[in-house]
Amino acid sequence: MARSKSRIPVDRARSLDYRKVAQNFFDGAALAREFEYWNAAGVLIMHAAIAWSDAIAIKIGGVKSRGADHHDTIALLDELIVVDENSKKAMQHLRRIIDHKNAVSYSGEIYERGDIEQLWKLITRFREWSLEVLE
Repeated sequence: MARSKSRIPVDRARSLDYRKVAQNFFDGAALAREFEYWNAAGVLIMHAAIAWSDAIAIKIGGVKSRGADHHDTIALLDELIVVDENSKKAMQHLRRIIDHKNAVSYSGEIYERGDIEQLWKLITRFREWSLEVLE
C-alpha cells in the first residue's frame, strides 16, 4: 500500500518531456557554472538528475516517484532497471548528487567552485548513463 502512495502513474510518452526538462536544467547549470553562480549551478544539477531519473522511471515503468524525499527516486530506479556495473555506478552518482539537496538549496551553505566541479563530474556521468538507458 505504501508503494502506491510514493509513486504516481505517468503515460510513458511523457518520458521525452522529462528528458527535455532534464537537458534544460543541465544546460542552465552549465551557464550558472560558467558565470560562477555556484549555488544556482548546484540546484540546477540536482533538478537535472531528478528529471533524468523521472524520465527513466516513466519510460521503463510508467511511473514516477512523488514526494519531497528524492531518495525514493533512487529506490524506484533500483526496482526498475537492470542491475549491472554501469547502473550501480549511476545510482551511486545519483545518490551523491541528491545528498547535496538540502545543503545547496536550503541551508544557506555557500557552494564554491570545488563543490560544483565535484557535482559536475557526477551529473555528466549520470547524464551519459541516463541517455544510454533512454535510447
